[in-house]
Amino acid sequence: MCQSLVSYKYCHIYLYFITTKTIHLLPYSVFQKYLIMTVLNIEFEVTSSLPAPKIFKLFSEFDTIAPKVEPETYKSIDIIQGNGGVGTIKSITYTDGVPFTSSKHKVDTIDTNNFSYSYTIFEGDVLMGIIDSATHHIKFVPSTDGGAIYKHIVVFNLKGNNKLPEDNINLIKDALKKSFKGFESYAIAHPESY
Repeated sequence: MCQSLVSYKYCHIYLYFITTKTIHLLPYSVFQKYLIMTVLNIEFEVTSSLPAPKIFKLFSEFDTIAPKVEPETYKSIDIIQGNGGVGTIKSITYTDGVPFTSSKHKVDTIDTNNFSYSYTIFEGDVLMGIIDSATHHIKFVPSTDGGAIYKHIVVFNLKGNNKLPEDNINLIKDALKKSFKGFESYAIAHPESY
């Protein structure tokens, strides 16, 4: 196929990006950041006495509740595009107590029937210059005792051959678990709302 489009000696330099309407000839360097990437998954679970629908409702109001629950972490969360549903882009500003200043993320999915949603962080110093994107998959699974299991998977797309140090992985897990417990406590303290 390569020979039919350009001479053979250029095949190692150019890749063909084919869309439904056209073929684009782009230099290999454009594709490098996407082709050379390390993927890292981390996951954890936390049990809760609260039922899955209640926790899902609580997390659907993350933007307004997070700065109240964790004022030492979240300064503000603003919608910069969209209406809160799938495709919405949000900007998070962190407080001085956090080693990052900002991040932007996009809401990828919201599944109210299965109490799950996902979002991708695609910009900001929270990516530490070594992460291209981080997709969070969150699900609240009903448990037999009437509570729920909070399941969280993060898929990191690391630039090139970068690695995320084990200390950072543990800090991320601890921070996400802490946020969850803060939200859970908030729901228990405000039973009239949740």
